[in-house]
Amino acid sequence: MRTPGLFLLCAVSLPAQMLREPTNPPSSVRPAALRDVGIDQKLDNRLPLDLQFRDETGRDVRLGEFFGTKPVIITPVYYGCPMLCTQILNGLVSGLKPVSFNAGEQFDVVAVSFDPSETPDLALKKKDSYLKRYGRVQSENGFHFLTGDETAIKALTDALGFRYTYDPKTKQFAHASGLMVATPEGRISRYLYGVDYAPRDLRLALVEATARKIGTPVDQLLLFCYHYDPATGKYGAVAMNFLRIAAAATVIGLGAFLTIFLRQDRKNRTS
Repeated sequence: MRTPGLFLLCAVSLPAQMLREPTNPPSSVRPAALRDVGIDQKLDNRLPLDLQFRDETGRDVRLGEFFGTKPVIITPVYYGCPMLCTQILNGLVSGLKPVSFNAGEQFDVVAVSFDPSETPDLALKKKDSYLKRYGRVQSENGFHFLTGDETAIKALTDALGFRYTYDPKTKQFAHASGLMVATPEGRISRYLYGVDYAPRDLRLALVEATARKIGTPVDQLLLFCYHYDPATGKYGAVAMNFLRIAAAATVIGLGAFLTIFLRQDRKNRTS
């Protein structure tokens, strides 16, 4: 299912039932670059395990090598992403650290670059960085950072329901954030969205995938990464307006909480 989105850089797409796209949306709301970007939930879809990639050492590997006995967390990213992909990997590793399961023992993590120009050298640097962040001994066999050609990448991302586009002007990809959990046989069991993944959610997803259980569709809360200008370090007026709205909403929420708290405190003092 495709969910209409509200564009921002790293923009937010609300759940489908909460958002109705206007007949003629203004260009500032949903630019053409994001019309074909998103994540379609393809639960129980079997991944093409015969696809060939290269691991972080440059070795040719078959995707099926990482399946068979353990569930697999799959993260479609690109290693040169200026913003969102790093946050996805940071959030994943941070969420996994409190989980008692060990990468390489009870599950594997497979990061796949959807940029066909990226090399194993870059993948190796990413892997080294996240092994240090994960901080568990003998976990190097549980993290795999892959690169590949466009044909293999497209076949895998299509199977995952992961849709992205390339902007030749900025030489960047427009893409959404999320990860997938697959069963040991390579069937998609669960989708997790955003850049923060609760340890409880990750643990439950791994337990379900281990038991070969297929989850149910969930509402999408997507972040879109697009059009970051590294020269200025800015994302544009639409993103800034969203951040201002989010900040205002936070202030209003805190104000409401304090009002309720003070009224309750005054009531308790009176009684």
